[in-house]
Amino acid sequence: MPNPVINQFGRAAGGGKNAPSANQLQVMFDKPAYTGPRPTTRYMTLDDVVQRLAAMLGTIFLAGAVTWVTVPNEHYAAPLIIGLLGGLGLGLYMAMTMKVNAALALTYSAFEGVALGAISHLFETRWHGIVIQAITGTVMVAAGMLFVYKIGAIRVTPRFTRIVVGATIGLFGLMVVNLIAYLFTPHGLGLRSGGALAVVFSIVCIVIAAMNLALDFDMVERGIRQGAPQKFAWYAAFGITVTLVWLYIEILRLLGYARD
Repeated sequence: MPNPVINQFGRAAGGGKNAPSANQLQVMFDKPAYTGPRPTTRYMTLDDVVQRLAAMLGTIFLAGAVTWVTVPNEHYAAPLIIGLLGGLGLGLYMAMTMKVNAALALTYSAFEGVALGAISHLFETRWHGIVIQAITGTVMVAAGMLFVYKIGAIRVTPRFTRIVVGATIGLFGLMVVNLIAYLFTPHGLGLRSGGALAVVFSIVCIVIAAMNLALDFDMVERGIRQGAPQKFAWYAAFGITVTLVWLYIEILRLLGYARD
C-alpha cells in the first residue's frame, strides 16, 4: 500500500499544484527551530535571595525603629511579648512546612522587628551605644563567615552539618531548661545571669550561630546549582534572617555582660 505522505511529497517535488513557492519555502526556512515548551517556573538566582533578604531586614529595621520611637519605656513589655510570640509561631510554621512567601516572610520580619526594637531600646537605655556595637559586630561576623565560606576555609560536609545542627538543637534545649529553672531558682541554670558561665554560653551561641550562617550560604548555593524554583528564594532569605537575628541578640547579650 503506497504511503500517502511520500506520495504527497512526490507530487510537490514534481511541480504539481501543491508544491510550495519559493517565497513560501523561504518563510518556512526563516522560522525558528522548535525548542520545546517554554518553562513555566523560573529558577532561583543569587539576586532573588539578596533582594528578599534585603526586604526582610528592611522590614525588621523599620518595625524596630517604629517601636523604639513610639512605645514609652514603661510599656515595652506588651510589644516585646507580642513580637516574640508572633515571630516564634510564624517562624516555626514556615520552618516546619517550608511554605514561605512574601506575605509570611514580611509579617514574620515585622514581628521580629517589634521584638528587637523593644529589646534594643531596653539595652540602649542601660548601656548607651551598645546597639550600634551589636549591629556592627553582627555585620562583621556575617561578612567574615561569608568570606571564609567563599574561599573554602569552611566546607559544609554532611558531618559538619550534623555537628552544627546537633549543637544548635542542644543549645536551644538548654535555653528551654534554663527558662523552666527560673520557676524554681532566681537565676535558673546561670546561663543568662551575667556571670562567667553566662559569658561562656553566649560565646558558644555566637560561634554556633556563625556556623549556621555557613549552612545557610551552602543552602543558597546548592539551591542555585540544582535549579531550585524562584519561590525557594523566600525560604533561603528566611533562614539567613533567623540566624542573623539570633546572632545579633547573642552579641547584644555578650556586650551587656562586658559592660557590667
